[in-house]
Amino acid sequence: MELADRAACTGRSGLNWLLHRAAQKLGAAMQEAAARHDLTARGQLVLTALCAEEDSRRTQLALGQALGLDKTTLTAELDRLERAGLIVREPHPNDRRVRVPVITDRGRSVQDEVAELHQRVEREFTAHLAPQQCRELQATLERLIASCGGPDSGSCL
Repeated sequence: MELADRAACTGRSGLNWLLHRAAQKLGAAMQEAAARHDLTARGQLVLTALCAEEDSRRTQLALGQALGLDKTTLTAELDRLERAGLIVREPHPNDRRVRVPVITDRGRSVQDEVAELHQRVEREFTAHLAPQQCRELQATLERLIASCGGPDSGSCL
């Protein structure tokens, strides 16, 4: 690797460094917002996914695959959410050995509140940008992700 290439990767101006630092700062603020409701960022991610798919319930395995979370990590998070009364795990109608996580009314309420906090955090994070710059940033990041090919999957964390 050329010295100039190495400097671009490790320097404070390298794209990887910039994206990573921005994600760290935004992620920390998002985690703080979730923690106000005794949630982790993963817990919020799970509740959001369960809200989005209430009509087509996924098994734990399918949910983990969709969120990019391994079985052990997802199970631990579902255990926490269930103890807090935010979800229940019901038997699958076709295979009673399989569990389907379902969000409760309380879980939906908490998810709505944390989603609102997350929107506020994003607005505060980008407050120094003009609205057009925010739209351009999002569109640019979407194009970069799409241009990499392959499935758009993996953990959001």
